Amino acid sequence: MTPGPFSRFIAVDWSGAKTGYAKKLCLAQCDIGSDAPKLITRDGGWSRTAIADFVLAQPPGTLTGFDFSFAPPFLDQGGYLPSEDVPTNGQDFWAHVDAVSASDPDCGAHSFIQAYRKHFYLGKADGKKADFMRWRTCERLFNASGGGKAACVFDAIGAAQVSKASFAGMRILHRLKSADAVIWPFDQAAPGQSVVIEIYCRAFIQHAGLSGGKVRDLEGLNGALHALGSAPFQTSEFLSDDQTDVLITSAGLRKLASEPGAWAPAELNPKISRTEGWTFGVF
Repeated sequence: MTPGPFSRFIAVDWSGAKTGYAKKLCLAQCDIGSDAPKLITRDGGWSRTAIADFVLAQPPGTLTGFDFSFAPPFLDQGGYLPSEDVPTNGQDFWAHVDAVSASDPDCGAHSFIQAYRKHFYLGKADGKKADFMRWRTCERLFNASGGGKAACVFDAIGAAQVSKASFAGMRILHRLKSADAVIWPFDQAAPGQSVVIEIYCRAFIQHAGLSGGKVRDLEGLNGALHALGSAPFQTSEFLSDDQTDVLITSAGLRKLASEPGAWAPAELNPKISRTEGWTFGVF
């Protein structure tokens, strides 16, 4: 079943920073039609919990994408953290991450990473980085697509790591789920409901026909938006690549949300839906 129809499309670029407010927390929104997406700002900046509250306050029929991994790999080794006593489905795992990290401010997850330290790569002292690298099914497919390489959630060092952001995000998923949010593909959506999905902004840059990993100028941004059926974005201000990421992805969500194939990747099955989840736009 294809979720929707949707009338609002929100893309969120995420952060795993220890402090609650981070410049990397960016939101863009567009509504049904072809108007250009717009950046959504907040006085004082966004925190992770403020974004969760914003998402929960949206009207029915909103599709919201978060740019972090909704779960660790599961199928490759038959569990999220082999040898550990942890849950074996996504929703219970989010609750576990939340409980272990309960003392971390603004839904951070540094305590979780420290509690399961042996599973994470934090530098050369841990040995070979390759020994920690594991991939979900959707990540393996994206990495084979030629459009770039998805990062591994167990790689917790360096500017490109997504580990801290993803486990912090799982705490937000638990918060959203506790408020009865529908989180695809872990949940099935009824017609007209709002849905929360995992996104990878680079995948939407691919859908716009661009081969590069980042868009850093207005001309490139508006070329991508045009390819996704959107009017151009108007600004005289400098845009960061985090901002162009969410603007392109918001328009991409509007374009792909009505395509049944985007909701039914060939390799997505009930077990993956319960455990690893899926990155919308990889199919």
